[in-house]
Amino acid sequence: MSDRFDWSSEPELIDVRDEGRSRAALEALGEQTWREALDWLYGEAMRRPMHGQAYPESRASFFGAANRPAPAPISPTRWSEVLEEFRERVAPATFNAQHPGSFSYFTPPPLPSSIAGEVLAQWIHQGVDVWHAGPIGAFVEEEVASWLRDLVGFGPDGWSVLTSGGVMANVMAMTMARDIWLAKLRGLPGPPRGAALEGVRVYASDQTHFSIARALGVLGFPDDTLVVIESDEQFRLQGPPVAEAIERDRGAGLTPLAIAAVVGSTNTGSVDDTPGLADVAEREDVWLHVDAAYGGAARLSRRDAHRVPGLERADSVTVDPHKWFFQAYDIGALVVRRREDLLSTFHRAPEYYASNRPEDEPLNWYQYSIEGTRRFRALKLWMSWKQLGTAGLGALIEQNDDLAAYLAARCEAEPDFESVPAVPELSVVCFRHLPADREGWSAGMLDEYQVRLQRALEISGEAWVSVTTLRGRRFLRAGVVNYLSTEADIDRLLAALRRLSSDVLADLDLG
Repeated sequence: MSDRFDWSSEPELIDVRDEGRSRAALEALGEQTWREALDWLYGEAMRRPMHGQAYPESRASFFGAANRPAPAPISPTRWSEVLEEFRERVAPATFNAQHPGSFSYFTPPPLPSSIAGEVLAQWIHQGVDVWHAGPIGAFVEEEVASWLRDLVGFGPDGWSVLTSGGVMANVMAMTMARDIWLAKLRGLPGPPRGAALEGVRVYASDQTHFSIARALGVLGFPDDTLVVIESDEQFRLQGPPVAEAIERDRGAGLTPLAIAAVVGSTNTGSVDDTPGLADVAEREDVWLHVDAAYGGAARLSRRDAHRVPGLERADSVTVDPHKWFFQAYDIGALVVRRREDLLSTFHRAPEYYASNRPEDEPLNWYQYSIEGTRRFRALKLWMSWKQLGTAGLGALIEQNDDLAAYLAARCEAEPDFESVPAVPELSVVCFRHLPADREGWSAGMLDEYQVRLQRALEISGEAWVSVTTLRGRRFLRAGVVNYLSTEADIDRLLAALRRLSSDVLADLDLG
């Protein structure tokens, strides 16, 4: 080994060419790191779902008295010392998805096989843009893409591409709707830009993810492009009010472009009437995008797939494996009915990617995405899907659905809890604790009580739920996507809320 790395106290962990010198050190590095991860798992992660400090205290704990980031380190540090700093500064302040009392936003604990796949992906370091930068990465993603296409129900002309998550997938879907569908509707020779984006309408419900509005803004559409239609009493978007809005707007000389449905909304897990919306989209000649970032995974279950019907009738579908496929961050996907739509929208060929042998026609993934070089996201999903199979992943989905139904049923059976809706469509439960002595309370006071009760639960470390707003009222929200949770953990959650209630009431200003 040369002396080029003698400035380091551990040159064998940098210059890895000599197996005789470096292999043992690398094995020790892996063992130490994996042990540190397991110490965190069975220490911090299983101790509480969320550290109890509020943001200002948490920030001060990490940054110290200066309360701002320190300068970048100048001198090298031994790996054991870096792990020690991880143990002291990072590990105690995590959100712990593995804790069985963690009922989070949409952050399930990742499967160990997914974590292992992520480690291998980083070692083999395939760049998924041009085939020559990551040849096996291109093939593994193609296979995973075909599995997702089949899961959604698209035929052989369909395709999918992995993304950083649902936001990126939704932005890409709206980009296709703009460049392909709007150009067709307006008879334009190329992708619409500038003034050609005016007078366009996209229809979505009040439960639609914020990324649809963000996408339209990023793509240059005016602020009035998105038409928000009130969802029904179950928080679902139905076809008739969308059809009425399209008829009204078309009569006013506007151009209806797309419907953005949601299958598994963030707030309630509600599922829009995708078949009914597909009927409207076909009749009115508009693009149908379905944001199934969370709910699309229900198709992994033969028992529960019926809860998310009609995905196969969409033009594009967002699915997020780092949600309900139990994958390590990050991995999302955009699945499309027509492969050519992705290629037509995103294919831009710089001269340095030109093929010297065009007859080989390699699969260059950058032609199908906003992103250029992408991480080898496919490997972890490929490996964990192989290990569990569709049946195994579906069994985890069913356990979550059953657990959410159990929580909702308990809320409906107990006089001091209520859930909305009473029966969850998937595995999200919005519920409230109703103190017995609340006579004369305003709606605002009950809302404030929920917020404070959630914070008390967070501080206690017994369980974790979030807070959301439905029809202007505050609710506790349990996203039951934790495959480690059981009915006993639900019982503990409700018991903890009851026990914490007295202190919260004592501190609440009822004047």
